[in-house]
Amino acid sequence: MYLPSFRLENKKAVVTGAGRGIGRALAIGLAEAGADVSLLSRTQEDLEDTAKYVRELGREALVIPTDVTKREDIQKSVQTIVEKWGKIDILINNAGMNIRSKALEVTEEEWNKIMDTNLKSAFMMSQEVGKIMKETETNGKIISVSSVAGTVALRTGVVYAATKAAMIQMTKVLAMEWGPYNINVNSIGPWYFKTPLTEKLLADPEYLSDILSVTPLNRVGELPELVGPAVFLASEAGSYVTGQTLFVDGGMTIKGF
Repeated sequence: MYLPSFRLENKKAVVTGAGRGIGRALAIGLAEAGADVSLLSRTQEDLEDTAKYVRELGREALVIPTDVTKREDIQKSVQTIVEKWGKIDILINNAGMNIRSKALEVTEEEWNKIMDTNLKSAFMMSQEVGKIMKETETNGKIISVSSVAGTVALRTGVVYAATKAAMIQMTKVLAMEWGPYNINVNSIGPWYFKTPLTEKLLADPEYLSDILSVTPLNRVGELPELVGPAVFLASEAGSYVTGQTLFVDGGMTIKGF
């Protein structure tokens, strides 16, 4: 048989920023593939909404309100998960944000907030979960949600772009360090997808026209189109892929602005 398994039965996954948008879609997608999922974000109400979908699929959902910019919160949450499940097989670093300030207007507070939410949190989550994956020898999979902004220069969002470029490089280095422990580290780089955060932007015809003009497929992505790549990288099917960023962008990175 040459077709490897894309199924995730008996796998235990953690998704940050799981309350809405991309994080919710990825959490539900992993559950559809068979995984139990721990759901992390600041807002419990949003997490409970995601958990309902996961449980309807017959999978276990742990709702764990967590501020992933704080190491003590991460450590408590990881401890809770390990006490419940004994292992973590999959980590999705999805928590992220953006403040669309022009470079000359970026404040130090904005810099710190975006850096902490997008980059610091992903490193600390990877570090804490990586320790568990190494100890339990689970052949772990770590997947971070980066962005096309990490490789293509956009018109604004310099701090956001810096975090995503750093995430892409961090992915490569962690893959090098943790390969000997059979831990795969990859990232996914989306372009524009329909989410609550992009809804207002994409409702502007001029803005949408600019987006589509640099997207060869001439449309915005749908959230299920991110789930397939994530499940691939989290499953046996992606077991020989590490240190890579898979751009899910309708072709934007081959064209750019």
